[in-house]
Amino acid sequence: MAPVVLELKEHPDEVEVALAVTGQHREMLRQVLDTFGLVPDYDLDIMTERQSLAQITTRALEGLDGIIDQVRPDLVLAQGDTTTTFVAALAAFYHKVPFGHVEAGLRTKNKYDPFPEEINRRLTSALSDIHFAPTERARQALLAEGIRDSSIFVTGNTVIDALLMVASKNYQFENERVRRAIESGRMILLTAHRRENWGKPMRDICLGIKRIVSEHPDVTVVFPFHKNPIVREVVFPELEGIERVILVEPPDYVPFVHMMKSSYLILTDSGGVQEEAPSLGKPVLVLRKTTERPEGVEAGNAKLIGTDPDTIASETRRLINDPAAYDAMARVANPYGDGHAARRIWDAIKSYGF
Repeated sequence: MAPVVLELKEHPDEVEVALAVTGQHREMLRQVLDTFGLVPDYDLDIMTERQSLAQITTRALEGLDGIIDQVRPDLVLAQGDTTTTFVAALAAFYHKVPFGHVEAGLRTKNKYDPFPEEINRRLTSALSDIHFAPTERARQALLAEGIRDSSIFVTGNTVIDALLMVASKNYQFENERVRRAIESGRMILLTAHRRENWGKPMRDICLGIKRIVSEHPDVTVVFPFHKNPIVREVVFPELEGIERVILVEPPDYVPFVHMMKSSYLILTDSGGVQEEAPSLGKPVLVLRKTTERPEGVEAGNAKLIGTDPDTIASETRRLINDPAAYDAMARVANPYGDGHAARRIWDAIKSYGF
């Protein structure tokens, strides 16, 4: 969302911006705000340890309801955590304030996968007045659900705007092991944290990683593992102390972008990484059964492989040993955007007449 906020702030004579955050994942939020020079006007600070989805939803709804009542905006925009986005749309609806959904139209058509994102996105679309679809496929998904065509704008994804801003700058890693892994030329970046991969799937991912490093002595896996204790309870016993597996705390946004940029390939269950990696020319093996971002799979940037250890090892082996297969994934143009989504969103807001 940062590129949108920055774009809107470029037009102070035409628009006034009030920035609100729910305050989940405090450290991650802080470093992103610092990176883009943003200071929230409102911070709900809703995070509590091991909070349930119901707790996130109710606390965010109450907080955003109060902010909208105080600010009385002409338009509410939201993106990011889908529970927050849905709740922002619902709060805006309660106040009869128009709502714009940034990154609209992502679908798997599977109610529980990804969970709870799929239903949150569908509910948000039902409440939205203006839909900023990142791709034509997302636009078609919205049209299939009866969304009015004139309310949909295909903009590209703002995450690419943010990525290109950061990737263009030089960066030096302080962690010596990470630096050596990058210099080796065969660093694999792994991220895994999604709810549907908690428990056995996460353990299977770890088994797959063990096989990769045992089969390829020139490969090092760097795993910035999520702060959620449910993830850590599996990852630590499985991977701590394994040779050429580097467990690191979740990095700030800037070093993470440069980890992606410096990697050989990426294994992930993250939706955002699926969108970002193609702009950096990195093949992506998606550790999920479904994806709400099928454009990358169809274009050839990404491949859905699930969490079976044998499949993880074999698909990684293919990209390591077959240069043609690697190049076929690495050289595809990014279907998710060109770095100008925020400007298109601003133009759409003006044309829509709020």
